[in-house]
Amino acid sequence: MISARKRIWGWYFFDWASQPYNTLLLTFIFGPYFAEVARGYYLGTGMEIEAAKAAAQAYWGWGLAIASFGIAVLAPILGAIADGTGRRLIWVWVFSAFYVIGAWGLWWVAPGGEADMLFWAVAFFGLGFIGMEFATIFTNALMPTLSDHNELGAISGSGFAFGYLGGLLALILMLLFLAENADSGLTMLNTEPLFGLDAEAREGTRAVGPFTAIWYVVFMIPFFLWVKEPKTDARPLHIGRAIASLADLIRSLRYRGSLSAYLVSALFYRDALNALYGFGGVYASGVLGWSIIQIGTFGIVGAIAAMIASWIGGRADRRFGPKPVIAGCICVLIFVCIIIVGMDRDAVWGIAMDPASGLPDQIFFACGALIGAAGGALQAASRTMMVRHTTPDHATEAFGLFALSGKVASFMAPALIALVTTISGSQRIGISPLILLFLVGLVLLIWVKPRGEQTA
Repeated sequence: MISARKRIWGWYFFDWASQPYNTLLLTFIFGPYFAEVARGYYLGTGMEIEAAKAAAQAYWGWGLAIASFGIAVLAPILGAIADGTGRRLIWVWVFSAFYVIGAWGLWWVAPGGEADMLFWAVAFFGLGFIGMEFATIFTNALMPTLSDHNELGAISGSGFAFGYLGGLLALILMLLFLAENADSGLTMLNTEPLFGLDAEAREGTRAVGPFTAIWYVVFMIPFFLWVKEPKTDARPLHIGRAIASLADLIRSLRYRGSLSAYLVSALFYRDALNALYGFGGVYASGVLGWSIIQIGTFGIVGAIAAMIASWIGGRADRRFGPKPVIAGCICVLIFVCIIIVGMDRDAVWGIAMDPASGLPDQIFFACGALIGAAGGALQAASRTMMVRHTTPDHATEAFGLFALSGKVASFMAPALIALVTTISGSQRIGISPLILLFLVGLVLLIWVKPRGEQTA
């Protein structure tokens, strides 16, 4: 018999196992490395340096947009199917395979490749990204079965804190032993990458893909051993019935004002946050000229802040509810975006800085800490708020709809960044749409009930 405490810890291990996809691949190691590879390709075609930087960011943006669109379309349908059959864990297995295959495939993204190399880089990344997002939907749907509603805020916050700790440890290991500086070929320890990996071919940095895949496989073992679904009668797969159930849920939104307002609010603020994660390392590489090692150190600062803030935010959620936590975090992220859009190595919104000094780097490090802290607490509180608008029997369907609300804007946010970056030719200005998305999400929270649809 698996105890309730062990079941909760098993559920935590999904966050620990999956977080490196965001930390290592999306934001701090592979994303900036892809920007380097893409920039080198465009420079080889005769582009000017600033145009090449903008083109690299735009390519990454369109890739994220396409993957997010696929998630947006399929998430609520798969959620309805899972709830209809009463089985969720099998879907975690299926999309875990997507995660592992997509992450492992990034090993073959070598510098100096042709245009098809960029395509396959984004394709493999997108496959793993889809796997991670869908596995998260079905794992989140198990959350209402872990404890009573009053404790779920603390459980959600602790889960994110534990996940960020895992991402932090994975990032430190990558920087100390594998990821090499592009100029020196040495890791943060000033040693060559382990296992005889060729620094000139960037094999240490490329190893981030297989490393992330292996990390996931190993640390999902406690999840699959300790997390069991509640006993229910087996129900056959009936796609038509599942789609009809989803349609009923969508039609009911006209009578569920709080849920409708929350889904639309999340549509904007969660995708702005995802885009901020997705482009933070690319921005640091292109605008501030940071190396992979510097960006990784930046990631360590952000992950530590996220881990602490997620835990504290979970306690604040338990005491005050998720709504004030969400609103406060959005305000912090709006402030950070305003700083980033007006900043380069020479000035912040017209206030001159010495480009040779460390001040621009220190300001961006502070921004990274704020992004990590606010983003971690925001995601944990968002998960709790969604639980307050659903029941265990319909949790997967609801979280599928929640993913839809996130991924529609997640499709829009990278596309807007890519479009504005292409039009303006500036990576800084390309980030500006995120300010508007966060603001819209904040305003829509006005119509969200603090306790959701709970009656007790």
